[in-house]
Amino acid sequence: MRNDARLGITLMIVTMAIFAIQDGLSRHLAGEYNVLIVVMIRYWFFAAFVLTIARRQAGSLRAAARTDQPYVQAFRGALLSFEICVMILGFVALGLVESHAIFAAYPLIIAVLSGPVLGEQVGPARWFAIGIGFIGVLIILRPGFAVFSPAAILPFAAASMFALYSLLTRYVARKDTAAASFFWTGTVGAVCTTCVGIWFWEPMVTRDWGWMALLCVAGASGHFLLIKTYEVVEASVVQPFAYLQLVFAAWIGIAVFGETLETHTAIGAAIVVASGVFTIVRSRSR
Repeated sequence: MRNDARLGITLMIVTMAIFAIQDGLSRHLAGEYNVLIVVMIRYWFFAAFVLTIARRQAGSLRAAARTDQPYVQAFRGALLSFEICVMILGFVALGLVESHAIFAAYPLIIAVLSGPVLGEQVGPARWFAIGIGFIGVLIILRPGFAVFSPAAILPFAAASMFALYSLLTRYVARKDTAAASFFWTGTVGAVCTTCVGIWFWEPMVTRDWGWMALLCVAGASGHFLLIKTYEVVEASVVQPFAYLQLVFAAWIGIAVFGETLETHTAIGAAIVVASGVFTIVRSRSR
């Protein structure tokens, strides 16, 4: 693997911008149609992309699908598809700004769950950062105030599911190849969303099919660039830059959807991001 930090960081920034655009498109389409339809069609395109990449990396689909942990792989694939549905519901109910501010807590949840799931040790410094980070989440939520919305549960639940998915990805990586994990992620997600989403099918106007096509292209492009990012630099180097998705998504929410950035959200998000970056850097140093 190459070790080009500058190129890796650049690719990561572009990837996060594309993912933010993907979130904006998902928010628009899910506001017009059932979220299951949006995610299902998105997964059809994603599965085709995954099959192409997996076959190229592994040599054949059978080789790409080979795993000694089929149940864990299937569960993590289904978990990610469910997480995407919940997060998009959060976009519609709460907006991009608030949803991403809360979702930014997922590295902290990863640190909390790393012990029970992977048997890793979390030191006092990281526990302190986790505690501070969740104080930031509480500042965003402002529980007990009239402005608190029950919809805030959606992005926090999505963050928890994504954290578990990330840990399971690290778990299966002990035995399986990246191509196998990628294969199971795309195919299982497509099967799960199709089995449920097909029952909620509704016609889509021509203009929105254009947005849907752009969403599919954005999703595949983002994942392709993410793969390229990890080919040129270690994940730990660029992971802190993943928080830029929050910045890009917030800008789209404000500029396109007329959302507002409240003071408490900005302060809470800053605390969460700072705590998350600390836990990532601390984990890397350990």
